Amino acid sequence: MESIKKLLSKVKQFKPQLIRFGPLVIIAVVLIITFATCGQRQPLPDNEPDDAIMEETPTPTATTTPTPKPSPSPEPEPEPEPEPEPEPQGPFNPLTGLPTETDLTGMRPLAIMINNNPAAMPQLGISKADIIYETLVEGDITRMMALYQDVTDVDIIGSIRSARLYFVDLAQGYDAIYVFAGGSEQAYSALRSRNTDRIDGTYGGDQANVFYRDQTRMQTMSLEHTAVTSGTLINNWLPQLGLRLEHEEGYERALSFTEDGTPENGEDASSITVRFAPGKSTSFVYDEEDCRYYLSQHSNYYIDGNDATQLSVVNVLSLRTRVAYIPGDAYGRREIDTTGSGQGYFFCGGQYIEIEWSREDLDSQFEYTLLDGTELVLGQGQTYICIIGNDSEVEID
Repeated sequence: MESIKKLLSKVKQFKPQLIRFGPLVIIAVVLIITFATCGQRQPLPDNEPDDAIMEETPTPTATTTPTPKPSPSPEPEPEPEPEPEPEPQGPFNPLTGLPTETDLTGMRPLAIMINNNPAAMPQLGISKADIIYETLVEGDITRMMALYQDVTDVDIIGSIRSARLYFVDLAQGYDAIYVFAGGSEQAYSALRSRNTDRIDGTYGGDQANVFYRDQTRMQTMSLEHTAVTSGTLINNWLPQLGLRLEHEEGYERALSFTEDGTPENGEDASSITVRFAPGKSTSFVYDEEDCRYYLSQHSNYYIDGNDATQLSVVNVLSLRTRVAYIPGDAYGRREIDTTGSGQGYFFCGGQYIEIEWSREDLDSQFEYTLLDGTELVLGQGQTYICIIGNDSEVEID
């Protein structure tokens, strides 16, 4: 303000000039006062923000407002993949690994002797068996032992033939009820000494009610080819025969199954021929559509006479062991080792691998391993087992 007072005193000295240039002088004075007061600092308002949170506001620069880009439409969320179906945890058939409606795991299977003489064809009910063993009896003739976990849905079964010691041995490993009609001296001796639960159509007393003579066969076949039974007869008579129907506590099953038993790193096996003797072989041809092996024997398809279907299975096993004639036997019957160990082949899914088998004693089942000692796992389904001599041929194509 002091500078303004000095300015006004000097203005009075030029009063005459002010009168002449008054308006211009007034304008100049106003401008000078304005510029002088603009430099004075103004006091901060009472509501000034705290210095700790003040920020210097940058001087904005002129920019061109960008045109906003349209937001892309969000992609639809992928649908969640369905969770895999859980593995069935319900009951299953211990001889095939397939699921069942009722729990059969504690029930004893039936081991039924089936005639395989060419004069007795066709066999009956064989296509419903869970496991079939085939091996030599006398001459070039083989016989089957058919294992059934449940015969409820099986019609006629047969024709029924006689027992052999090695079949008795095999049935014992499954804790099976042994079904037959007649037998060799060695077989009967073992059945009596072991007190084997059995149904004998020849010397079994009331057990003969489980069997009958098929009248159609009686017209065209010899008497030994006519004895048959059925699932209904067996189930009706079993409770009346006083036999143990369930496994005892501690019984263990040896077989393991998987949905697809095709062996890894296997070799092609679309056609198999197992030669039991010079005059007897069984052939298997693989069908890729239903993943099963179809059987032929006696120069013809292997047919179940109940429904005219060709016998087929998922698994085929060929086991080598000692097969020899019984010294001095007038009928040329054999003795066959079913315990110990040996080599063989496993066929499934059109492939095959070499395996080893072992069986510790007569109460044990066969155990199968790969050559590296890994447990063999079968495919879910029926199994056909050929027991042959160590020098017998197996042709694989």
